[in-house]
Amino acid sequence: MEEKVNVWKANLTNGLILALAGIAFSLVLYFLDLTLNKSVGYINVPIQLFLLYFLLKSYRDNYMHGQITYGQSVGAGAVIYVYYAIIMAVFTYLLYAVIDPGLVKKSLALSEEMMEKKGMPQTAIDAGKAFTEKIMKPAIMAIFAIFGSMFFGVIYSLLVSIFVKKEGNPLIDTPVN
Repeated sequence: MEEKVNVWKANLTNGLILALAGIAFSLVLYFLDLTLNKSVGYINVPIQLFLLYFLLKSYRDNYMHGQITYGQSVGAGAVIYVYYAIIMAVFTYLLYAVIDPGLVKKSLALSEEMMEKKGMPQTAIDAGKAFTEKIMKPAIMAIFAIFGSMFFGVIYSLLVSIFVKKEGNPLIDTPVN
């Protein structure tokens, strides 16, 4: 009888790899003073998709005997992103609370500038600024990082799993547990 693979244990390393890549990317942006540049931040999406493909393929080949259903792949991707989300939340907190507390003020100034560019009335700008100041606390940002990472992680897993799934012939191959 085959042993059942624990998806949490099997993907711990994969989650750490993805998180370390995310931290490295964030630090590069930080040191180049591009942390608040949204368009440069979008470069992270194809990097994550590329890494997720190889991490799920590795899981399929090393733990699932070369076969994985679409659902198993999506589940494994979600598990990878749970680890990623927790680690990135801790990093986000450390970045905004310890490494560079002035980054919050830069973010607030940027959001106020964007509201002014849109031609919003001053009362709306003041209300938006007051709300933004309430949620731009490192702890709250870390919580949003968890939910945001998990949301996009599930979407990325749904997409990448299309290409990773590999089901054998049920009459010839042994079933995947």
